[in-house]
Amino acid sequence: MPKPAPAPTSGSVGAVRTRFLDLPEPISLECGRDLRSVRVAYETYGTLSPARDNVILVCHALSGDAHAAGSTTAAPDASKTPETGTRDGFAAEDRDGADGAALGWWDGMIGPGKAFDTDRYFVVSTNLLGGCRGTTGPSSTNPDTSRPYGPDFPVITVADMVRTQRAFLEELGIRQLAAVAGGSLGGMQALEWAILFPDQVRAVIAIASTHALHPQGVAWNAIAREAIMADPDWQDGRYAGTGREPGAGMGVARMVGHVTYLSAGALDTKFGRRLQAAEDIRHTITEPEFAVESYLRHQADSFVKRFDANTYLYLSRALTYFDLARQHGGGSLERALANVSARTLLIAFSSDWLYPPSASQEIADTLEALGKPVEYHLIDAPYGHDSFLLEEARQIPIVRRFLAGGGTETTTDTKPKRSP
Repeated sequence: MPKPAPAPTSGSVGAVRTRFLDLPEPISLECGRDLRSVRVAYETYGTLSPARDNVILVCHALSGDAHAAGSTTAAPDASKTPETGTRDGFAAEDRDGADGAALGWWDGMIGPGKAFDTDRYFVVSTNLLGGCRGTTGPSSTNPDTSRPYGPDFPVITVADMVRTQRAFLEELGIRQLAAVAGGSLGGMQALEWAILFPDQVRAVIAIASTHALHPQGVAWNAIAREAIMADPDWQDGRYAGTGREPGAGMGVARMVGHVTYLSAGALDTKFGRRLQAAEDIRHTITEPEFAVESYLRHQADSFVKRFDANTYLYLSRALTYFDLARQHGGGSLERALANVSARTLLIAFSSDWLYPPSASQEIADTLEALGKPVEYHLIDAPYGHDSFLLEEARQIPIVRRFLAGGGTETTTDTKPKRSP
């Protein structure tokens, strides 16, 4: 019997369904290859205005997908749901669902009266290029071989993801964005939008993000990739159809990644040195002794069931390649941001050591020096990088004021504004 759809939060957009659109033209990638037969998974929330000028594109982080808001019970599986969107097909989209998934990953931020107010805006969320949740990626079928791409998938960058989003929106007849928003890798996409398409983006909201991943982040991502590739079941990336997938390596990669998303204080508060299953140690090597060990194993087991290992490799590499100064400014962040015309909102979190506040501060300082409208908020929060998902209530008024566009919400004063 199908499970009931998860209960939406207050002000939710309700039940939704992920849809799919096939791009008619190949995507030209930065690696020099063209990728054809690209399919994009997406969801929309709210109503598109007659002028098509109220669109907000929401971009997800590394392990996210198109399901950003509302409740759904249908997993975004493009191979089982061949429906494609049309220029007007989203105007009266189905919002039924049945079985299995949860609330959207940013449900607290998207909906009537929320940060991205669907009474006012038409919010679009896509699964990014290279993903494994409906958009073409390494687990998709290669039209040249009729087999999964695996390691034959081309190397991609954040700019490639953004150009794919631009081609997708063009098919929907959307040529101007009220805003592009996202956290972490999603914030990188938003910043890339402002540089690649400055005349098509009116506002950028980059949360817990950066202009380039710091060396420590690059190092942790390298360890995660090595864990996957060291798993014998990875089989040089050609594990599809063999009945063996690199679950052990993926699990370790997820453990590593998850630790980087948390702060030391958050781990101490949540777990401390509490034992998992006994009042005293059990003298075991193979089983979790401490609650934090059990938690990480649970995270690994859950992640392996829903995410593709090759996708993790490709997206992790794209994330580490991202460097606005190198890619667009010849090493200068000021030159990279020189043509940005969008109003910019930057939100950082005090305990985020993976995407530290100093990165957002540097972007804000550079935009201010260029005379660009920018607003920067530093939120004191103990949860580390995951704060952008856990501190929604404190972000909502900041985003709402910024999108309203009045008064100090467009200030170029980039001294950190600490939100209570």
